[in-house]
Amino acid sequence: AGVKRIIACTPPDPKTGVPPAETVAAMHFGGADEIYILGGVQAMASMAYGCLGMEKVDMIAGPGNQYVAEAKRQLFGRVGIDLLAGPTETLVIADNTTDAEMVVTDLLGQAEHGPNSPAILLTNSEELAMQIEEEVKKQLAVLSTADLARESWENYGEIILVDTYEEMVQVADDIASEHVQINTKDPQYFKDNMTNYGALFLGNRTNVAYGDKAIGTNHTLPTKKAARFTGGLWVGKFIKTCTYQNVITDEASALVGSYCSRLCEIEGFSGHKKQADIRVERYGK
Repeated sequence: AGVKRIIACTPPDPKTGVPPAETVAAMHFGGADEIYILGGVQAMASMAYGCLGMEKVDMIAGPGNQYVAEAKRQLFGRVGIDLLAGPTETLVIADNTTDAEMVVTDLLGQAEHGPNSPAILLTNSEELAMQIEEEVKKQLAVLSTADLARESWENYGEIILVDTYEEMVQVADDIASEHVQINTKDPQYFKDNMTNYGALFLGNRTNVAYGDKAIGTNHTLPTKKAARFTGGLWVGKFIKTCTYQNVITDEASALVGSYCSRLCEIEGFSGHKKQADIRVERYGK
């Protein structure tokens, strides 16, 4: 995108007072020109207002907790932002070609993000749907983040049973989830027919954790049904589309001016009309 200055902020480890070396290395190799040991809302305020020796930035990007999301909302306008991301969301679409252990692993693997992270199963298999609750109990018994995952599942977990792939697509597009895991016989069908999602993870061999941590695709993605009108963060977010106009002949200026003058008159913009008329008079001879 040609961004001329990139700064990165990361909080210190509360035990050591310094950030993990791996994080700093990733920022460095990722192209950061400046790295600050500062996190959360205070980092965003410093970037937006130019505090603590920083120069102001034009745009802030990156996910965070609910306080970071609110800070980004309040700072929007003073700086640009990527998008307002809420709690992590996961939708698993599954049929009878997968099993409860795989499905629940994918549900709880994202539910552990926090107590308000929706994890939804959408299936056309009644047999699979009936097995989920028991498998959830089984996996929560050994999951180290069970307290968070359990609260999330109990408050925001859902199992939705439909009849056909077509209904699955309709319901999924209405949910417009951030992450959509496709564990079906024909995952390509959903890629070809779904339109509202942050990211798709196709087939049992793929999963959301891969996308978050290892494959390399972005995981700053739309939540709260925002996938109906936007995608996730990408290089285009850092590119401005700037236009220009240049009418290069007298004839063209007079012709455009004659049309423009009539439109301005209809709309009641006399000053706009005069801009057009003066050029018709000068260049239309």
